[in-house]
Amino acid sequence: MTIQTRRERERAERERLIVTAARELAEAEGWDAVTTRRLADEIEYSQPVLYSHFKGKGAIMAAVAVQGCADLADELRAARTATGSTREALAAVGAAYTAFARRRPALYDVIFTLAVDLPFATPEAPAALQAAFGELVQAVRPIAAEGEDMGALTETYWAGLHGLVTLMRSGRLPEEAHERRLALFIDHFVPQGTD
Repeated sequence: MTIQTRRERERAERERLIVTAARELAEAEGWDAVTTRRLADEIEYSQPVLYSHFKGKGAIMAAVAVQGCADLADELRAARTATGSTREALAAVGAAYTAFARRRPALYDVIFTLAVDLPFATPEAPAALQAAFGELVQAVRPIAAEGEDMGALTETYWAGLHGLVTLMRSGRLPEEAHERRLALFIDHFVPQGTD
């Protein structure tokens, strides 16, 4: 192993350490608690070392969002492929999306509600963002009419899921009725009795 290879490996490991520490701290205490000073203390490196990897907190948040999208894509794929019918797939993806938001609220926020410097909905979007959206596309594709805009249909489904989850998490819609609202939403995409 060359010195250059070792340095690249060590650099990548420090970046993973920073992203993991930011993610864990945000989940434990919220994004306001995530500062470069606090992260430097958590990972036992100086602030200049953090800045040698990331321009600041915003760049760290973007890296966490990309990592979170990869996790979300995996969970959505598992939910979608574990079902038989189109209706079941949409419902399973909706349930997995909701479970992700409930289980990882700070991660959900950095992906979907906080301002981060990432290109969304463009070909330049990181692969993990495209993969997460791609799982939604795969769930929605079977219900698309011939010639229908798959992007717009998928965005509509996603916006509905996001709206239900966000309103539930904020307490504006009662949590105990979430599954019923989700079922009503799915019914309008794929009525019961159809595949």
